[in-house]
Amino acid sequence: MTLTRHLVPRGADVTLEVLKEGEGPLVVMLPSLGRPATDFDPIAAEVAAAGYTVLRPQPRGIGASVSAEPWRDLHDCAADIATIIEAFGDGPAFVAGHAFGNRVTRMLATDRPDLISGISIIAANVGIAPSGPKMRAAIRASANPDLPAEERLEALRFAFFAPGNDPTGWLEDWYPEVLAAQRHAGDQTPRHEDYAGGSAPLLYLQPDTDPLAHVEDAEIFKRELGDRVTVVVIPNASHAALPEQPGFIARELLAFMARVHPAGRAA
Repeated sequence: MTLTRHLVPRGADVTLEVLKEGEGPLVVMLPSLGRPATDFDPIAAEVAAAGYTVLRPQPRGIGASVSAEPWRDLHDCAADIATIIEAFGDGPAFVAGHAFGNRVTRMLATDRPDLISGISIIAANVGIAPSGPKMRAAIRASANPDLPAEERLEALRFAFFAPGNDPTGWLEDWYPEVLAAQRHAGDQTPRHEDYAGGSAPLLYLQPDTDPLAHVEDAEIFKRELGDRVTVVVIPNASHAALPEQPGFIARELLAFMARVHPAGRAA
């Protein structure tokens, strides 16, 4: 499957790099806090092979995505993604967001329901259980290249990886300045504004071992929002999820999209 890169302008001051592969109905994948779109590599390849166009925007500050100013809030983050969906012109799109990307996904579905056929939130801290200072410190340590590798690996095991899963791949590809800008945008946006994620069908992919997003939080979320929410527990995974169980996540996304999003050519 051919991967191409595209530059999409948003106004005069923002340029967004988008990784594109496949042909078919639009699927958009949004990465975690301070992480690049390439985190979705194996999942995107499998979804594209099933007959979808997969778009993966790089957050501002990563790759060729640049801006004069950081995001103001989550509405600004979501507007970047809306610009990309409109630029490719084949919406509505199914949007999947991992960790911080889940908040952008829910904000987009709230602000622009016309662009959304359904969404998936992966390892989604929906704000029921606060992360706390120890967890925030571990996330900062994970992303800090100036710390010794073993200290960072310990932080990665604590915050992101289930027992026995190898975190060494996540020593790379952190962008601390992007992380800080995204955290600021999230902190500027009250949780209730993006909480429900609009009104489209929603797949909640919940890791079974996640100190940031608990299984019981996913169950509360479903009770509050009702039948539009489908909860699936990812086995042997923590908050990183994508490198831990890429095949499982891809299969669950494809099964859910078969119900709520136009079928891919190869489906």
